[in-house]
Order: sequence, then C-alpha cells, then structure tokens
Amino acid sequence: MGGNDATGAAIIGKALAMAGATHAFGIPGGEVLALMQGLDQAGLRFVLVKHENSGGFMAEGLWHVTGALPVLVATLGPGVANAVNVVANAMQDRVPLIFLTGCVDAAEAETYTHQVFDHQALLRPVVKGSFRLAAGAVGAGMAKAIALATSGQPGPVHVDVPIGVAEGRMNEAPLALPVSVAPGLPATAMLDAARNRLAQAQRPLMIAGVDAVNDAAGPAISAFCRSQGIPLITTYKGKGLLAEGDALALGAAGLSPRADKVLLPLIAAADCVLLVGYDPIEMRIGWRNAFAATTTVIEVATVARSHGMHRVDLPLMGGLAATLQALMAAPGAMAGRWPDGAASQARGALQAAFAAPADWGPHQVFQTLRRVMPPETIITADSGAHRILVSQMWQSPGPRQVLQSSGLCTMACAVPLAAGAALGPAPGPVLAFVGDAGLEMGAGELATLAALRLPVVICVLVDNSLSLIEMKQRGSQRPNLGVDFAGTDFAALARAFGGHGVAVDDAQTLAQVANEALQRKTFTLIAAQIARRAYDGAF
Repeated sequence: MGGNDATGAAIIGKALAMAGATHAFGIPGGEVLALMQGLDQAGLRFVLVKHENSGGFMAEGLWHVTGALPVLVATLGPGVANAVNVVANAMQDRVPLIFLTGCVDAAEAETYTHQVFDHQALLRPVVKGSFRLAAGAVGAGMAKAIALATSGQPGPVHVDVPIGVAEGRMNEAPLALPVSVAPGLPATAMLDAARNRLAQAQRPLMIAGVDAVNDAAGPAISAFCRSQGIPLITTYKGKGLLAEGDALALGAAGLSPRADKVLLPLIAAADCVLLVGYDPIEMRIGWRNAFAATTTVIEVATVARSHGMHRVDLPLMGGLAATLQALMAAPGAMAGRWPDGAASQARGALQAAFAAPADWGPHQVFQTLRRVMPPETIITADSGAHRILVSQMWQSPGPRQVLQSSGLCTMACAVPLAAGAALGPAPGPVLAFVGDAGLEMGAGELATLAALRLPVVICVLVDNSLSLIEMKQRGSQRPNLGVDFAGTDFAALARAFGGHGVAVDDAQTLAQVANEALQRKTFTLIAAQIARRAYDGAF
C-alpha cells in the first residue's frame, strides 16, 4: 500500500480497494475533490447521493449483499455534521463504515475559521476510532483505520484527510494491510462445563443476534439447533440465522410487547440459555435480566461484553461456529427436551398473535407482499410502527434478508439501504417498507434510485401520522400534539422523480401492482392507504 511518489489520495484509494471496497458514497465539496479522484483511480465507483446520511446507509446496504467495505465521503463542516446520524447508526448496528472527511491543513486552521470545526471531537463518541492522516504515514493511518473498523465487533472509523495530504505527493514504502486472525476456541475447561450443562438440559433455548450474522454463523447455528433440538430466538438483525419456516425457529424479538408476552415466560422457564453472538443493543428495557436465577446462561462471543443487561454464568470467548461445533453433544442427550411442548406451543402462539385479520390494514399489506414476492427477496424497514409488525410477520429464509436500523432505530434508512442492496446487485428483488413520515424525511433519494435505474419496490404505509409515537402519546394519556400531518400524494411524487407510483387500498390491487413492479426496470412506489390507528393492538 503506498509507493513512491503517489498522491495521498491515491494511497487512500489503493488501501480501500485492497480491503475490499468497491464504491464510495457521498456529496462532493471542494475539500474532497482530490480524494474522490484518488478513489476513482483505485477503481472505487463514486455514487452521488442527495444527503450524506443516505450515503452511509447505501454503503451499508451494499455491504450486506456483497461484503464490500462501506465507504462514506463528506466534505468539511456541514458535510460532516450531516453524516453524524448514519455514523452513530453504524456504531450501534455494528457496520464497518470508513468515513472519509476533508479538512483544511493544520496551519491554515490556525487563522481560518469558515466551516472549520474539530471533526474528531464531534465524532469520537460515535466511532471506534478517529484518525487524522499525516504526510509520510498515509498508508499506515489507513491500515490502522481499516483494521479497527473490521476487527472484533465491526464499527465506523473516521479518517480526517487534510487537503495538503490528499493532494500532496508521498514517498512511502509499500505497506500491506494487516492480516485478520479468526478467533480460536474457548478454554477447554469452560467448554467441558458448557457441554455438560447443555447435555443435561431439558428446556434449552438459544438466542442469537447481530454478531452471529457478521460472523456468518448461520449454517453453524442451524446445524446446532437441529442436531441438538434447541429452539432459536433471534434479534431483528438476526432474522434468518435459522430459516424462519423451521419448526425450531421462534422468530425475532426485542421490540414487540405482544411477542414478549409469549417469549419472556418461555425464557424464564428455560433451564439453560445459550447466547450466540447476541448483542442486546437491539432490545428494549424489558429484556434486562430476563433469565431466571435457576437458569444456566452460557454465552458464546468473540468480544468481551460490558453492557450489563444480564448475567452470564459460563462465558465462552471464541469463534462462534467453531465453538458451537465443539459444544455438540451426543444425539442421545437430546431425548426428552421440552417435554411439555412449551416451545412448540410458543411458536404457535406467536403465529396466532400476528395473523392477519380479514380487514384491510398493515397486516394485509405485509401478508400480501410476502405471498407475492419471491423467497429470496431482501426487504428493508424504516423505523416506526410498521417496522415492528413486519419484523414479526415477515418470514426470512436466510440472514441479511431483512435490513433495518435496530440498534439506533433511526428514520429514513429503508430507501437508501434498499438502494445499496439493489446496487450490489442483490440476488433477488429489493423491497423497502417505510412510513409516510420517514419517506418525506428522505424523499430526495428517489432521485438517486431513478438516476441509477434501480428497480427497488417501495411500499409506504400512509396514515398521515407518526403512528408509533402517537400510540405512546395516547397510551400515556397525553394530548395529541405534533404527531399528525397533512397527506402527501406519494404516487405523484414518485412519478415526479422518474419512477412509477400508484396508490392502493385493497389486497387484490396490491398483489397486482407488486407483480407488475417485479417486471419494471425503474423504481415503483406503492402508497398503501391505511386507517389512522391501524396499528392499535397489532404488536
């Protein structure tokens, strides 16, 4: 990495390309023009977006589909400030985002203040690390940034690039990226203790989450649960680690009180709970200390946990797949598990709890689209009431097929996540679920979809309200304030941006429109008109 007489920008581009980056997303500014040129020369395609926040989510969506290292570029000052939300999201949702920002040279900053502030001070609370590149050590700085972003729990790393460093010619020796080392096995004594406890368990459960997805542990989890007869609960980010049509799959949890009423008593009744790559950053407060005093809690993790959400009796630090393989017990030990049938009863209760009523509403929207869309469809979900319901109803056959902001739970993420996945390209159709307020917040990216000719299908749930917040407001007996708004003609908006837009208010029309969207070469926006308060009692 580096080389004699290359510009700093060229070294940065080469480092990112070597690390697997294929695209960079952002909005240009004068301070990053040389940087963008260096990325382009290294083979990274620069994708112009309408807001830096969206650029980070597009980078994440691409990463989920292709594994390409996510790269976001912002100019100094307002560009950096605009991106804080998506950088914080990458931190809480464990996304290895490289955030490149332009900045003025140190000497200039001493006497020039226009748009100048301390980027590193702003970002340090929401990144794994922040680096300011220096002439003569550009390659070394990039190697550190990439290694930090991709090691352990992935996360965002900020790299501030002074103009002089990007434009200047560097005489650096080539420097290879550090080789990542996969975690090994936990200590033998701890493995033996965990294996013995699992073999004795009659009512074992597994809970898996985002770290298992990032470690590609889905096949190992599926094999373990099936061979050991252990039911699986996942976080929303962990959907599909075990195909959700499997009899052992109890679906996703963490945000729905209705699901919690079924799952938390089951967890309390378990005599052994195995946590695999489970990060409770996705879970609501009711999941604190969810395990009974008599339950043995075994955790398999690649990094030490410091969240304090619950106790762990047997911590196993090591690679997830390898550790599960080492924990395999003899098949005879599986006899008699969940003898009262409580786990299978819970699965049935969850299906009944989220069954679609006959009347038109959000349940019918999700049920109809699940029936129409192919099994390999990737969906994205914006934050709001619709996200909780669709995350419970939508059965996912594999991981990374339901993309959302689960740690930060921020709005306006679904459309750019879908755009990044479609840019991949994804192995199947890409469908974004978004509330009307969330779409209005990020509507500019409809222009990006049209410009890139991405055939994303967008389903916007239209009830002219911040439904989730309105429900909380009403539930706390407060007056209706600041949650309702006038309606937007979303079908017309889609057409204005160069896509196809249509409004629907029944399941038959929705199915027809969705089938037609699958044949279209540009984006389709389906405005599903639902009643106000349609989510009451839904989740």
